[in-house]
Amino acid sequence: MTTTALPPDTDTEIARVTEALAMITPRWNVRIMLALSGPPVRYSELAAKVSWLQNGQLHPKVKSLCEAGLVERTEHSGRHVTYGHTQRGADLLPVLPLIVTWAEEHLEQPDHPLSAIEQIEDSLTLLTRRHAAAILWVLKSRQQVSGRALARIVMPSSDWTNVYPPLRQLVADGLVDTGGNGRPYRLSAAGDGLGPVLGALSAWSAGQPLDQAAQHPVWGNPQTKTPPRPWASSQPRPAPAALPQARTGHSSPTWHIRDLFSHATKAATTAVGGPRR
Repeated sequence: MTTTALPPDTDTEIARVTEALAMITPRWNVRIMLALSGPPVRYSELAAKVSWLQNGQLHPKVKSLCEAGLVERTEHSGRHVTYGHTQRGADLLPVLPLIVTWAEEHLEQPDHPLSAIEQIEDSLTLLTRRHAAAILWVLKSRQQVSGRALARIVMPSSDWTNVYPPLRQLVADGLVDTGGNGRPYRLSAAGDGLGPVLGALSAWSAGQPLDQAAQHPVWGNPQTKTPPRPWASSQPRPAPAALPQARTGHSSPTWHIRDLFSHATKAATTAVGGPRR
């Protein structure tokens, strides 16, 4: 992975968060992770939970999640194999409600209600743009930066003009603002609002409890405490398993079927130019 001109610890942290996003962003990965909630299940039981996936699609997905260390394959006997979350996989799941909360507050709202899983998938698409994590990190820590200066930090070994395609994409996505050609770049309100998500991903990737996210030196906000929010049901796409409730320790999450899909509160209105789906 290409390194930045940031301090080595920061560069490593950004690389870890980028890797964490790459684990869960591929299509169906989050739904498979949610379908594995609860006790380990046989492959046939998992396939029944994600019945819209054919076996040829499911098997490589499960294999990749096992290789990423998020899912564990346990062979009890030659004919009895089960799949379930590893501890690392279970610890990652409470980040998902944080992503939904951000999406409901900052993504433009479609004509029909979206399920929580759709909110997550749309958000992950934005966060995994090329160089997105590094650019957002720099703009958060330095408030505003010119394109040329940003290029020297984010992609020091590349031609500085190569920073503009990812920057223009982030502006189009509504995560970055600028006053126009030649003007500095800065985070939009939506980009700045990613603090809880990126802080939690940073804590998880460093092996820390998620409650350490509030203390993150870049994305943290120790003064802010987000109250728990209820979930309601809505099923415009195939239904995943329940979203986990946020937790701060390492005990197993509590799963409730009633916690599925979209948020019960009225969606906030996004200003013109905000993140688009």
